[in-house]
Amino acid sequence: MVFDRVGAPLRAAELPKPEPGPGQLLLKVRACGVCRTDLHELDGEVEIENPPRILGHQIVASVEGERHLEGEGPRSPKEGLDAGTAGERGDAAAGPRVGVPWLGWTCGECRFCRAGRENLCERALFTGRDVDGGMAQWTVADARFCLPIPEGCPDEQAAPLLCAGLIGWRALRMCGDARRLGLYGFGAAAHIIAQVARWQGREVYAVTRPGDTGTQSFARELGAVWAGGSEDPLPNELDAAIVFAPDGALVPTALRAMAPGGTVVCGGIHMSDIPAFPYELLWHERTLRSVANLTRADGEEFLKLAPEVPVKTQVTTYPLEQANEALADLRAGRFTGAAVLVP
Repeated sequence: MVFDRVGAPLRAAELPKPEPGPGQLLLKVRACGVCRTDLHELDGEVEIENPPRILGHQIVASVEGERHLEGEGPRSPKEGLDAGTAGERGDAAAGPRVGVPWLGWTCGECRFCRAGRENLCERALFTGRDVDGGMAQWTVADARFCLPIPEGCPDEQAAPLLCAGLIGWRALRMCGDARRLGLYGFGAAAHIIAQVARWQGREVYAVTRPGDTGTQSFARELGAVWAGGSEDPLPNELDAAIVFAPDGALVPTALRAMAPGGTVVCGGIHMSDIPAFPYELLWHERTLRSVANLTRADGEEFLKLAPEVPVKTQVTTYPLEQANEALADLRAGRFTGAAVLVP
């Protein structure tokens, strides 16, 4: 399912099976999660520089083949940039089944990579944006950036862990030891992180669209101590909140709910403009910050933790050729949990 231009639906196409380059794996896609980032790409809010492009960055796949190049690490799929010291990391792709996340390649040489912050790499390439992703039967990926999928986790259940779970986990860690945690927007990421937060002993407060009683009920089923609309007053002050919904107006709303010293984390790649708010909301050492991308260490840590909780994702599956319907349903909020495409 091919992205051609902003504002157009994805196009079904028959393409040649991709050939893996040096250090890449040839992967047979078993499931690919649908992410709100895919909507941002369709709408031009996250730019795809060189379409056509195959979207999808929550990929569960079988390893079918690989290529090695003696004496040299894999090179960037874009303009031949050398992978540099990124090749020092071990191959995480051993085994028949792997996950391919949003982070597809880093240079290993810039100041961020050298500081262990590869999520901020100045030359990073992202799956489904800069290189082809998983809304297809076949794809290729850099072996070093593939992640091991927990044994016993079905393909469709595992796919949302690779972005919704990983970004949610990174955002949750930024909340420190906050006991009362607000989740603003209760979609794919929030329904995963709510389970982790409850397992950690936190109180979860789920904030949804006004009147969305179905999602509120779903949040309570997952252990939320309170669930209501964004216009409803919360029963307690929060110690931290994660704003997953791409609505900038929720940031001041979350800050108003914060206890002194609280933290608000913006967990999306794109958000509408944040309206002006009085300094009083930030005073008392409250913190406002964002999450950007992920690191391979995030992935390894979270995918090891998920079976311990255990995280159980709720998914709605669609055949690959119904990718446009899945995206439309995501935009309209027609399902709870996550959507997953199955070739």
